[in-house]
Amino acid sequence: MDAAYREVLDSGDISRALSRIAHEILEKNKGISDLVLLGIPTRGAHLAHRLAKSMADIEGVVVPVGTLDVTLHRDDLRSRPARALLPTLIPAGGIDSKKVVLVDDVLFSGRTIRAALDAMGELGRPKQVQLAVLVDRGHRELPIRADYVGKNLPTSIREHVRVAIVETDGSDSVSISERAESAAGSAAGSAAGSAAGSAEQAESAR
Repeated sequence: MDAAYREVLDSGDISRALSRIAHEILEKNKGISDLVLLGIPTRGAHLAHRLAKSMADIEGVVVPVGTLDVTLHRDDLRSRPARALLPTLIPAGGIDSKKVVLVDDVLFSGRTIRAALDAMGELGRPKQVQLAVLVDRGHRELPIRADYVGKNLPTSIREHVRVAIVETDGSDSVSISERAESAAGSAAGSAAGSAAGSAEQAESAR
């Protein structure tokens, strides 16, 4: 692992967190009736499929799962680097009158979730929308709260949370950057602070 990061969740922690979230979703919704999982690409989509598998293992019934790309609904689209659109795949039954659980890896400012709600509004009218995230790091800019959280991770605004999953990164982990040194006159500390700030800006719209 990069020396600038320390691991806060390993593969076992992530597996247990997802298993717990799957049980919590089933308990809150009293089973899988009218339930649909929508993952936000990229990592949220893979996590949604993992949750669906865990829930199917528990209930013995397949849970509809899809993906929801939010790129064109972001309020910071002009200020972010251009990126390719990812597929939005809605299960055959649609989302009208369904209980939809949005799934993402990290909840930060809440702007990604607001964009997801806007995107979903063009696809149908769910009965209810819930939110499941692997990590909630705080620093909300919008009044959005997760219903299911794998790990609440208090962070400094200058720290960066990095989620790795097997499907895209080859392994499962959640790590956090060490805080930049604040000592004045330290060239190394200044460089670390700049790097942390740049990484944070790249992630700040979440």
